Amino acid sequence: MSDRFPPDFLWGAATSAYQIEGAVSEGGRTPSIWDTFSHTPGRTADGDTGDVAVDHYHRMREDVALMAELGLTSYRFSVSWSRVQPTGRGPAVQLGLDFYRRLVDELLDRGIAPALTLYHWDLPQELEDAGGWPARDTAHRFAEYAALVGAALGDRVERWITLNEPWCSAFLGYGSGVHAPGRTDPAASLRAAHHLNLAHGEAASALRAAMPARNQIAVSLNSAVVRPCSAGPADLEAARRIDDLANGVFHGPMLHGAYPEHLFADTPSVTDWDFVHDGDLRAIHQPLDALGLNYYTTSLVSAADPDRAGSRADGHGVSAHSPWPGATSVAFHQPPGERTAMGWAIDPSGLYDLLLRYTKEAPGLPLLVTENGAACDDRPGPDGSVHDPGRIRYLRDHLAVVRRAMEAGADVRGYYLWSLMDNFEWSYGYGKRFGAVYVDYETLARTPKSSAHWYAELARTGELPEV
Repeated sequence: MSDRFPPDFLWGAATSAYQIEGAVSEGGRTPSIWDTFSHTPGRTADGDTGDVAVDHYHRMREDVALMAELGLTSYRFSVSWSRVQPTGRGPAVQLGLDFYRRLVDELLDRGIAPALTLYHWDLPQELEDAGGWPARDTAHRFAEYAALVGAALGDRVERWITLNEPWCSAFLGYGSGVHAPGRTDPAASLRAAHHLNLAHGEAASALRAAMPARNQIAVSLNSAVVRPCSAGPADLEAARRIDDLANGVFHGPMLHGAYPEHLFADTPSVTDWDFVHDGDLRAIHQPLDALGLNYYTTSLVSAADPDRAGSRADGHGVSAHSPWPGATSVAFHQPPGERTAMGWAIDPSGLYDLLLRYTKEAPGLPLLVTENGAACDDRPGPDGSVHDPGRIRYLRDHLAVVRRAMEAGADVRGYYLWSLMDNFEWSYGYGKRFGAVYVDYETLARTPKSSAHWYAELARTGELPEV
């Protein structure tokens, strides 16, 4: 197998608006659900917020120059909905759009292809107050927002992603409550999932109407690799049930125009699914130009042992409430092996399995790895440099399986490292560092880590360097 990637392979890095921008009350921006959540005592580690984050809003040109220095050929960023459309309704605020216009122009001037994500979890608080994602109207508001951004930037941005990880928005936001808005209602989490699906479909249609036909539309799913503890029927059924809740609930309607056949039968005690209206599945099932996949680790499940209750080791934060509606019969276990600073098992084979699965699930649809990376306990050395050999090994091993999947027939067009730089890591605050660039949170100085230089060499040559 060759370790060389095709010359047109996209070498990218990814970020999201609330995690890096700061400037939360400038240019007309109003609070999102993450502003409210992070300012609620006890919701985030050390009470950390994204008020300043890493101040990308004011340091954008410096950050784009750093991307160019690292040889990135693409940059995946998200737009803050409440910066562009503060109430989630009505006309766009031009000051908000102007920031993204400047960012896109700066990227293009540096030869870096922008990849724009419309929604990375920061719903305008006014829309949450009106019901949030469990409310059907939020999907319609999202489509209107998509049209505004598409009309403003569609002449220069060719790669578009509707939603990032809608599973987290629905099930961590409205089920377990470990993400904003922090609600713990299993029925609301399934309603939210459906309306996120509907938002994706309506936004894809709105974008196509607002932009040049050459532009590409995708979605980024954090599809889980769910493995049973044994080949026994009960464990296989547990894995099937979680696979439907983690994966099929989104890729079923988006890719096939139908929910998994067992999903309704698995959840009658939670909801009757009356929120699925005639025509919804047709609206959701829009043609895509690519599918984004975010991968970090695998899930290990079994049938629950009623005599041995324990913590839910699903890697999605600590809560008394489950993000898995209707799945009380399933137990999660820690996969074996080395772990990242998040406590997530390192298993590159899961990424290989994921890419091959979606090669079969959606034949002919190009794939992008839109997030992959590791949190490490990074610290500057005496000379100020930051060496992160663990992250380099993680990246090398995962990129090796991307190349192997391509040899096996997966049409993978690009890879986006998560993340470009250390940032606000949601409910973990600033305690987890995923960046290839180290950020001193006192001075906000940026220092490329060893992994950034390693990745820059890979982007330059297209060939995996040795670790």
